[in-house]
Amino acid sequence: MRAFVVTAPRQASVQEVDDLVPAAGELLVDVERVGICGTDIELYTGEMAYIDQGLTHFPLRLGHEWTGRVIAVGPDTDDAWIGSRITGDTMLGCGACKFCLAGKHHVCPFRHEVGITDGWPGALAEQLVVPARFAHVIPEHVSVSAAAMVEPGGNSLRAVEASGVGPGSRLLILGPGTIGLLAAQFALARGAEVHLAGTRESSLRLGRELGVPYTYDIRQIGDTEDRFDAVIDATSADSSPALAIKLVESAGRVVFIGLSSGPSLVDSRDIALGDVTAVGILSASPGLAGTIELFASGAIVPDALVGETIGLDAVADRLEGNRGPHAGAGPKVHVDPRI
Repeated sequence: MRAFVVTAPRQASVQEVDDLVPAAGELLVDVERVGICGTDIELYTGEMAYIDQGLTHFPLRLGHEWTGRVIAVGPDTDDAWIGSRITGDTMLGCGACKFCLAGKHHVCPFRHEVGITDGWPGALAEQLVVPARFAHVIPEHVSVSAAAMVEPGGNSLRAVEASGVGPGSRLLILGPGTIGLLAAQFALARGAEVHLAGTRESSLRLGRELGVPYTYDIRQIGDTEDRFDAVIDATSADSSPALAIKLVESAGRVVFIGLSSGPSLVDSRDIALGDVTAVGILSASPGLAGTIELFASGAIVPDALVGETIGLDAVADRLEGNRGPHAGAGPKVHVDPRI
């Protein structure tokens, strides 16, 4: 089968690789759509921390935001899965440690991360294998674009849940990328007053089109005296965590879901003296089922966030930061391995 393979930093190609064979408890999936995210870019460039930590080695096969259809199952696996349209968890916990037994497999120290750490090739290929216990069925009426947005959606839903916002709450989201825009949609659905800050006017405009009433240039919002009940940092800037703490109301909540390439400095006195609650979000895992439910109900329609859909041959170009000549305003690039 064809797969996108990264052999060294910024060196990648589409290659013929061995066909996958599902083991016991596993599903073989024909991949229909895959999203490219910041983690994929960091792995491609060699800047991902897991590489320095020895958790990820080249060559590697990327792709952890995906949807597809089950075409075969492994031994001792329910064949009722065959034909199902699914997505899957990125975090494959061992199932036996204290974290897995407590329902927190996404922080299992022995986990595989699909398309990220060693040991589990990703979805930027014609086919993918996933354990059945980590698979989630996608209703047929959900669009293929939305189905491949469940993983980032799960992250965003968890961030909004951690912010504690509801009707009448004032939420500021720093960063109008995929995670930030999805978080805005989830927060609006909860009745929150959503504010969005970023640097790209096109992304802020998309936020307004999605219903966000207040948008700002993030380079200027730090000068305001305004404060918010909660702030979500969905940027990759090392200055944003401190800005989030500055802009949250006393006794408010700050949620950190964006990751910068270098350390972020925050004065913990501002957190303590403001009685601020700070929450970190690692994974979509606990939010996947809820995201599928909201997408299926029509309460959240994420399709506008997809700017273009490409084939495997164009992936390296997009990982270099380029956009196709006909790409729309949405920040997300999707890949259809069948093209």
